[in-house]
Amino acid sequence: MDVLLEYTWVMVIAQYSVSILALIVFMVIFEWITPYKNWEAISQGNLAVALATGGKIFGVTNIFKFSIENNDSLLQMLMWGSFGFILLVVGYLIFEFLTPFFNVDEQIADDNRAIGLLAFILSVGLSFVIGAGITNS
Repeated sequence: MDVLLEYTWVMVIAQYSVSILALIVFMVIFEWITPYKNWEAISQGNLAVALATGGKIFGVTNIFKFSIENNDSLLQMLMWGSFGFILLVVGYLIFEFLTPFFNVDEQIADDNRAIGLLAFILSVGLSFVIGAGITNS
């Protein structure tokens, strides 16, 4: 297996595959964390949920971008990507905590697009901060 991973195209396929599998697992975890059903709400046209979910997808994949660029092995890439995901979840929970005047998840479930956009921007922004941390590791 190590011999195969010496080929760039095999390593790209491996990194891609691990990233996609991790994204699926992480989106399932996000589905458990939020009180609404992401994909059901999106299929019903809830733009706020679509924005928040899109931000999470972008955030996770961006973290893996930095992880791929800064790690030589698949295991290291997965470990740093997973650590970055945990930090992204913590950031989302802090966002909920720092908005005591309203419940972020309820607002998103109710299709409050302003909150959905804010959640999108938060996930994207934090992914760059987390990625910078991964770069300096």
